[in-house]
Amino acid sequence: MVDWITNEAPKVIVVGIWLAINIIIFAVTYVNYRDEDEFYYLRSLIGSSLFWARGSAACLNFNVMLILIPVCRKLISFIRGSCGCCPRVLRRQMDKNITYHKYIAYMISLHTAIHIGAHYFNFERFAEAQLAKGDDIRNYLSRLPTTSNGSWLNPIRSSDPDPTKELFKTVAGVTGVVITLCLVIIVSSSTEIIRRCYYELFWYAHHVFIIFFLGFLIHGAQMIIHKQNNLSVHPISICAEKPKTWGTSPCAIPEFEGSIPNSWIWLLVPAVIYTIERLARFISGLQRVVVTKVITHQSRAFEIQMQKKGFHAAPGQYILIQCPSVSKLEWHPFTLTSAPNDDYFSVHIRQVGDWTNALAKHFGVGGEFREPSQMPKIYVDGPYGTAAGDILDYDVAVLVGCGIGITPFASVLKSVWYKFCHPKQTPPLQRVYLFWVCPEVTAFEWFQGLLLDLEQQMRQRNTTDFLKYFIYLTSKSLNPNQARNIILHDEVYDNDALTGLKQKTNYGRPQWEVVFKDLAESHKGLSTGVFFCGPTGLSTTLHKLCNRFSNMETKTKFYYNKENF
Repeated sequence: MVDWITNEAPKVIVVGIWLAINIIIFAVTYVNYRDEDEFYYLRSLIGSSLFWARGSAACLNFNVMLILIPVCRKLISFIRGSCGCCPRVLRRQMDKNITYHKYIAYMISLHTAIHIGAHYFNFERFAEAQLAKGDDIRNYLSRLPTTSNGSWLNPIRSSDPDPTKELFKTVAGVTGVVITLCLVIIVSSSTEIIRRCYYELFWYAHHVFIIFFLGFLIHGAQMIIHKQNNLSVHPISICAEKPKTWGTSPCAIPEFEGSIPNSWIWLLVPAVIYTIERLARFISGLQRVVVTKVITHQSRAFEIQMQKKGFHAAPGQYILIQCPSVSKLEWHPFTLTSAPNDDYFSVHIRQVGDWTNALAKHFGVGGEFREPSQMPKIYVDGPYGTAAGDILDYDVAVLVGCGIGITPFASVLKSVWYKFCHPKQTPPLQRVYLFWVCPEVTAFEWFQGLLLDLEQQMRQRNTTDFLKYFIYLTSKSLNPNQARNIILHDEVYDNDALTGLKQKTNYGRPQWEVVFKDLAESHKGLSTGVFFCGPTGLSTTLHKLCNRFSNMETKTKFYYNKENF
């Protein structure tokens, strides 16, 4: 029986609780504005669109409160590190922080659309009420005096109102447009293609969230939505149908007051947490970093080795790097490729965008040699935890990297092997499988040194079964002469012609279904952690296979983990 619960149940529970809270908040607010007597006359003016506007506003408060928490990297890393004794399932949900951040953003977008539509209907109906005549109750309500005690109910006072113009005369209307434009910029610039090809655009556009929150805080300052505050001397049950008697006993003229905005209450705590987080990251980032070595690799990749006082990292963690000579504002995430026991920490960077190309140029990659003292100044923020930090907690680990996506596993492999070689630190991990899918031959160069070293050490210790690695070359970049030489080399030598490793390179893409079938049969009843860093398409495939080959009867479980920054 397929064990769908292994990977999906925790996420479904978290998302389900969040959706349920949204539904409850919306429903309670909707019913309150629909049924409470204090809003009876406001309902008489604008009808059911009032309920939709207020329900969506309440949900916006809740989701705006949540949106900052998943991007508090230090807070999440601290909680994750403090949850070593907590169930693994809880830590795995923290690794989905960016996913939950996106879900909350989608919910904010949905309720923003509802809120905008509902309030436009509201102003249409306010305008219609202003034109009401005779005994129409809307006529009486629209003619209430606009005194300082808040007696007015209809914010439109023009005799020939244009709803759109009237809307833009209000604080809510102007800030609403600003907030919506900010939201459109943030969401549209967060698409996969923008983040991959134009990261700088994504980074800068995302920071309009500051304007978004400022607009959000003052959006309700004018208090257009009014409620009745003198129900004791103007009971709805007696006076609502007798507007001509208003001002005489027992029906005093209805008085109203604006609903005090409470958006700041919802935003206060997360804003304080986020501000402290940013200050802590700023102070940490200013600490001096010494670049000890820059190594140029093939496939447009280069390695930076650094030292920083008090810097300690666990396997699989990542850091944020800023280079003021390239950009004084931008911070970019990179996975650490050094092990905790190294006397330095390092990252491998592939030149795929304006920022990385500029960084490579400033470090002299592909140009003249530079002494460490000539290197540009850089700042480092972190390290921060990722899913790869849990590799040692599984019986079996399956590491899948595509191209430069192999970087999270360099540090992990070094650390795992170090612990495996020291009996007192031996983790429960029994076997490691590494699948590296490369698009071109030159991509092998920088990582094969680590594999050669591990391969040699395993042979010396007679533990060659601990790590099984499989390398796949997916491009058709080999010319006929290269292909012929590889065939001849394989017939004569034991080592692979391209990598020099004992394990031969495979040509083409892995047959993942066959791979998972073999893993499931070889490790029945064990927990297998599948860790992936690479494109979304393959991520979806691996995720589905983890669910498919997890089995409740044999207690074989595949836990899917994807690197998110």
